Amino acid sequence: MSLWKLVRLNFGRHPVHFGEVGIGIEETAERIRSDTLFSAWITAYVRLFGTDAVEDLLAEFRASPPVRMSSTFIYQQLGEMVLYYLPRPLIHPRNYPTGDDLGFAKMYRKLGYLPLTIWQRWYQGEGFTEGDRVELEATANSGQGGVPGELHEARTFEYGKTYQKHKLPKVAIDRLTHATNFYHTGLVTFAQAPDYSGLYFLLKFRTENPELENRLYAAFQLLGETGIGGERSSGAGLFQVDCWSDLPPDWQQVVSFQEENSYCLMSLFWQSSFASELSHELENHSYYEFRERGGWICSPFSGQQLRRQNVKMFIEGSVFPFVPGGELADVTPARFKSHQVYRNGIGLSLPIK
Repeated sequence: MSLWKLVRLNFGRHPVHFGEVGIGIEETAERIRSDTLFSAWITAYVRLFGTDAVEDLLAEFRASPPVRMSSTFIYQQLGEMVLYYLPRPLIHPRNYPTGDDLGFAKMYRKLGYLPLTIWQRWYQGEGFTEGDRVELEATANSGQGGVPGELHEARTFEYGKTYQKHKLPKVAIDRLTHATNFYHTGLVTFAQAPDYSGLYFLLKFRTENPELENRLYAAFQLLGETGIGGERSSGAGLFQVDCWSDLPPDWQQVVSFQEENSYCLMSLFWQSSFASELSHELENHSYYEFRERGGWICSPFSGQQLRRQNVKMFIEGSVFPFVPGGELADVTPARFKSHQVYRNGIGLSLPIK
């Protein structure tokens, strides 16, 4: 058994709704972050295996995480080839040109996600090349395809074509007054034939653990049937587990890179002791952003509708000179007594140079 697993979720024609803190239901993200993915898994896990099993599992996560989970990112099936997009690290790659070309800089910043081949070359290989500069400048100046080159061949500029956002009109009726309220819900649908898209994520087990892997797989099968994210009552979020396998060779090269001097987050990351123990390290060679994570409690054991406590986490693409460990954040509201509520801040990172 390999310690690393690659999982692909195929949503087909089913839409998805992935909300963010501070964003109304009219807006939606195209992917789901690691803390929400973990919470959905735990909810399915307790339905399959019971409260005692999930309490034992969470105790293990608090002591020493048996598995680390990345956030989801977009993949695209192109015939027999699969293209994976990764979050661009928040640090320039080696050989990145300096200058005052604002058009070039804006075009670079638009690349929030990079194909695996480009990500590996920029952050584990030779770095940024003169050809990359020419392509980015030409694309920025033309506003269209620019000049052909490695970036275009790898579909670096086509991330936005892998999904579509749209708004679904709805009407809410007040139960007492029967007054109506018209509103919109934001939904995302992934590209279909001839090339289709979906979401993937990575798992890294601490040790070989076939029992936990089988239970994890079973929980995701249940999630596929019940849906993930919002608007599930309208049929959103349904998926099939398209792939659950060891890493293919190109991914094996990425995770086994041996010349690293930094680590790029592929998940959210939170650590309670960061203020006292990590503050010095964060001042040196760290490039990061925070995101506040909150939302509502979704518990099968309580009818209460309460907001969980907000917590700030480092986001995907943040770069540190150390391996980000992380832990579960206790976000239980003061008035919620049914059980503890956690957000997953356990980090999963990839080595970079």
